[in-house]
Amino acid sequence: MSDLEKARVSTKELDEENPIVGSISAAPTIANESDVIIVEFEENDPRAPMNFSYSKKWAITIVSVAFTAIISASSSSYSFGYDTMIAELHCTTMEATLGLSLFTLGFAIVPLVSSSFSEEFGRRPVYLVSAACFLLSQVMVALAPNIAVVIVGRFLNGAFGSTGAVLVGGTVADVWEPAQRGLPMSMYSLTALFVTSAGPVVSGWIDANPHMGWRWIAWMNAIFGGAYLLFALVLTKETRATIILAKIARAKRRETGDGRYRARSEVDNVGFWTMVRISCTRPLYLLFTEPVVFVFSLWIGFAWGILYAMIESIGSLFKSVYGFSTGDTGSVFTALCIGSLFGCALNAYQETIYRRKYASRGPEARLYVALGAALLFPAGMYIYAWTAFPHVTWVAPCVGLAVFMCATYVIYQTVFVYLADCYGRWASSALAGQSLFRNIMGTVFPLFTTQMYSNLSYKWANTLFAVIATLMIPIPYVLFFYGSRIRAKSKISQKITADDDVKPSK
Repeated sequence: MSDLEKARVSTKELDEENPIVGSISAAPTIANESDVIIVEFEENDPRAPMNFSYSKKWAITIVSVAFTAIISASSSSYSFGYDTMIAELHCTTMEATLGLSLFTLGFAIVPLVSSSFSEEFGRRPVYLVSAACFLLSQVMVALAPNIAVVIVGRFLNGAFGSTGAVLVGGTVADVWEPAQRGLPMSMYSLTALFVTSAGPVVSGWIDANPHMGWRWIAWMNAIFGGAYLLFALVLTKETRATIILAKIARAKRRETGDGRYRARSEVDNVGFWTMVRISCTRPLYLLFTEPVVFVFSLWIGFAWGILYAMIESIGSLFKSVYGFSTGDTGSVFTALCIGSLFGCALNAYQETIYRRKYASRGPEARLYVALGAALLFPAGMYIYAWTAFPHVTWVAPCVGLAVFMCATYVIYQTVFVYLADCYGRWASSALAGQSLFRNIMGTVFPLFTTQMYSNLSYKWANTLFAVIATLMIPIPYVLFFYGSRIRAKSKISQKITADDDVKPSK
C-alpha cells in the first residue's frame, strides 16, 4: 500500500459547517486501499474527554464510583438477612449462602464477555443498561416467592453490577491524565472495600427490625440503585474517545453525503465478536502463563476468599461467642471499615515512595508497602483466631479484623498498579485475569465456611487461614528483588519492551 498524503482541516473551519465535527486527516482504508478522511480531535478540543472541565471530570468520576458503592453494599449486605430469609422461605443455610456465592460468580465471569460492549457501544449506554437491569434484579430478589428466585436474582445482581463496576477504571483513564489518576483510583479502591465492609453494618440492623427483615435489605439496594439510575441519566456523559469520534464522523457523512469521513476506530475495527473472543481468552492466557499475574492473583484471590468467608462467618462467631444480636454483629464490620481507611492511608504513603524510587527500582517501586502488608495479613488472622473467646473482650478480634482489612486493601491496590506498570497495553487483560480468579475465590470460600468452622472450631479454622497467609509472605519479596529478572524471561514482557523500544520519539 502506498504512503498517503495527510491533510487536516481545522476545528474552527469544520465547526462553521457542523458544530459537532472535529479535525480531519487522510488515511488508508482497509477494504479498498482508497483514501479516507480521518476525523480526529484538535488540540485542546473541549469535546475530547481529556479536555473536559475539572468539575465535569469529577462529576463523571463520582457518579461512576457511586455505582461501585451500590454494588459493593449489595454484595455483602445480603448475608445478614439469612435468619429471616430461612424462616420465611423454609430454605437451608447452604441454599441461602448460594445467593452470596453466585453474586460473586456473576461478577467473575460476565465481565469477560460484557467488557467488549463498551468498546463497541460506549461507556454511557453500558452504565445505564447495567444500572437499569441491576435495579430490576434487586426488585426480583425483594419480591422472590422462593429461594430459587433469590439465587437467580443474586446471580443477575452480580452479573449486571459487574458490567458497570468494571468500567470505572476505564472511565478514569478516559478523562484523567496518567499523573492525575492516583486520587480517582484511590477513591475507587477505597469505595469498593470500605462499602463492602459497611454494607453489613446497615443490613444487620435492618434484619433485626421485626417489621423489615431480609426483603427490606433488597429493597434498600433497589432504592439506591434507582436513585443512581436517575443521577446517571443526567450526569453520565460518554467518555470513550473512539465512540465520540465515530459519532462525529457519522454526522459529517450525513451532512456532506461523502462516505470517506471515518473515525480511526471505524477504519481499524477488528469486529465485535473478535473483541469478545480476545476478552474471553487473553485474560486466561496471561493468568496461567505469566508467573507474575498468577502469583499476584493467588495472593489477592486468597485474601478475597477470606474476606467473603468473614462476611459469611462474623455474624455466627460473635453471636455464639459473645451473645451479640444481629444488629450488634453487623456493627462489628465497622472494624473492617476502619482497616480499609488505614490501608488507604498506607497507599497514599506508597505513592510518595513510588515517585522517589521509580527511577532506580522501576515497577518494583510499587511494592514497598506491600512488603509490610504481607506480614500484617497473617498477623491480623492470628489475632482474630486467638482472641475470639468469651473471657477476652470483643474488641480484640475486632482489632484482628481491622489489621486483616488494612493488609487486604494494600494488596488489592498493589495488584492493580503493579500489573498495570508491568504489562502496559496488555494490562487490562492481566487485570481481568486476576479479577476472574479473585472473584471465583469469593464464590468458593463461603460455600465451605460454615462446615469448616463447625468441624475445626473458629480458632483452628482461622488459624489455618493464617498459616496459609504466612506461607504467602514471600510473594511480594520475591517480586521486589527478582521481579525484573522474572519479567525478562517472559515472552509477553519481552514483546511489550520491544514494542516500546521501536516507538518513534516525539
